[in-house]
Amino acid sequence: MKKTIFILLSFVIIISSLSAQHQKREMRAVWIATVANIDWPSQKNLTSKEQREEMREMLDKLAQNNINAIVIQIRPTADAFYPSSLEPWSNWLTGRQGAKPNPYYDPLQFIINEAHKRCIEVHVWLNPYRVTNSDNLNILSKNHLYYKNKDLFVKYGDKYYFEPGLDETREFLNSVVEDVVERYDIDAIHFDDYFYPYRVAGEEFPDEATFRKNPRGFAPYQKDDWRRNNVNMVIAELQQTIKSLKPWVEFGISPFGVWRNNNVDTRGSATRAGVQNYDDLYADILKWLKEGTIDYVVPQLYWEIGKKVADYEILAKWWSENAYGKNLYVGLYASQLGSPEANSAWRNGNELVRQLHMNNRFPQIEGVVYFSAKTFLKNKQGLNDSLQNNFYKYPAICPINRNIAGEASAQPQNIRIVKDGTDAYLLWDEVNEEGGCQVAYYVVYAFKGKKVGDMNDPANIILRTTENCVDLREINRKFRGNCSFVVTAINRYKHESVPTAGVTRRL
Repeated sequence: MKKTIFILLSFVIIISSLSAQHQKREMRAVWIATVANIDWPSQKNLTSKEQREEMREMLDKLAQNNINAIVIQIRPTADAFYPSSLEPWSNWLTGRQGAKPNPYYDPLQFIINEAHKRCIEVHVWLNPYRVTNSDNLNILSKNHLYYKNKDLFVKYGDKYYFEPGLDETREFLNSVVEDVVERYDIDAIHFDDYFYPYRVAGEEFPDEATFRKNPRGFAPYQKDDWRRNNVNMVIAELQQTIKSLKPWVEFGISPFGVWRNNNVDTRGSATRAGVQNYDDLYADILKWLKEGTIDYVVPQLYWEIGKKVADYEILAKWWSENAYGKNLYVGLYASQLGSPEANSAWRNGNELVRQLHMNNRFPQIEGVVYFSAKTFLKNKQGLNDSLQNNFYKYPAICPINRNIAGEASAQPQNIRIVKDGTDAYLLWDEVNEEGGCQVAYYVVYAFKGKKVGDMNDPANIILRTTENCVDLREINRKFRGNCSFVVTAINRYKHESVPTAGVTRRL
C-alpha cells in the first residue's frame, strides 16, 4: 500500500509502485499563519462573526481536498489566540495586544470544534522565544511579561526575544504549553524553525552575561554547545510536560530544511546552504529524533528539484535516512508556486506535483505539510485539481505515531440499518473510551455486493464522521444495488478498532 501527503497552516515517501491515490494512512496538513495576518484572520479589523465565517470557509475548502490536519499559529509573538492568564490577547487577532475579541469568543476552542467536526486534526503552533517582530515596544500590552520582568528578555537586531539560557525562560514556556494542553482538546504541539534567531550580520546574540553566570559546566570556548543545550533542555522538558497531561498529544518540529552541510559534518546532507540548524539556530534536530524527545519532524524543504545549493531530491532522501524511525512529513512551499518572483521551476508546470511524485520513492515520508493555507487554496498551477483527482482522491487516516505507545480503539457495537419510511440510516452505538482518550471519529467503509472487501484500500472509505448515524441517501450513486457497510473507530492515539461485522442493504 502506498502513502500520501500532509499540509501546513499559517505556516512522503512511496512504498510501492501503486499510485498515490491508494494510501489509507497519510498526513495531509496545511499551515495557517497568523503573523502579519497571512492566512487567518486575513485582517486585524474583522469582527468576531467575520473571523468565524472566514475560518469555517477555510476548513470547508480544506475538507474538500481531503486534508486531515491543520497547523495553526496560536502564539506568534509571546501572545495568545485564546484566553490566557499568562500572556495577552494577540495583536494579530484584534489589532491591539491585550484586547479580547468583541463580541467575546474563544478562537482556539472554536477552531478545535470546527476542525474536529470535519475530522481534521489541530496542531497548535507556538513560537518559543520571539516577543516582537520589530523594536517597537509600544505594541506590547502593559500586562505583558516584558514589563513585569525585563531581565528575561534581550534585544537582537531589531527584535526582542526571551533569553533561551535562563531557567526562568524554560519554566515559563513549559507553563504556557501546560496551560494549552490541559485546557484544550488539541492533537499536537508544534514549533517551527525559530529557536535561536537567524543570525544578524555583524552582531552576536547578547547572552554572554547569562553564559558566564550559569555555564552549567561548559568551558568559555563552548558557548555554541551551551546554546544547543539550552534548546535541548527545553525540548526534553516540553515533551515531558505534554505527555504527563495527555500522552496522545504529539510534539512536532518543523525545522529549517538543512541540519548541516556535509562539508562541515560528514553526517550532513550534500548541500551548501547558507544556514544550518545545528550551527546557526542551535537546534540539534537529529539528537531530538534519536532520543525521542520529539514525536514527528517536518523539515521545510522549500527548494526545487535540482537546486544547486539545496536540491529537494537530495534533502528528501537525506531526511528519509535520518529520521531515526520517527514520523517524517515534508514541508512544501505552496506559497512559491506560480509566483512571478520565483524561478522557472515554480512557474512552469507544477513543482509541488513533481515533488509529490518524487516522494513516492521514499517510503519513510508519510505525508506533507503545505505553507501556507491561503496560497494552497488558490489552486495555483492546478494544484487542488491534481490533489482531488489523483493524490488525495480518497480520504486518509493520519499515520499512527511510532514514538507514542497506544492501543486500538474499542470496537463499535450494534451496527444496524434502520428504515424510516422510504429513508434508511446506518447506525451503531457510540464508543466510550476510558482514561480520557476518547474516540476521535468513525470510519465508514462501503463495498458493492454482499461481501466485505479490502479494508486497506482507501477507495472503500465513504466518509469519516464524529456522528454515529449515516443517512444512506447521501451514499454515492456508484453503490446502487446491494451494498455492505463496515464501521471502525479511530481513537486519539490514531489507532483503528477492529471492524464491525458487515451489514448489507440494497440501495
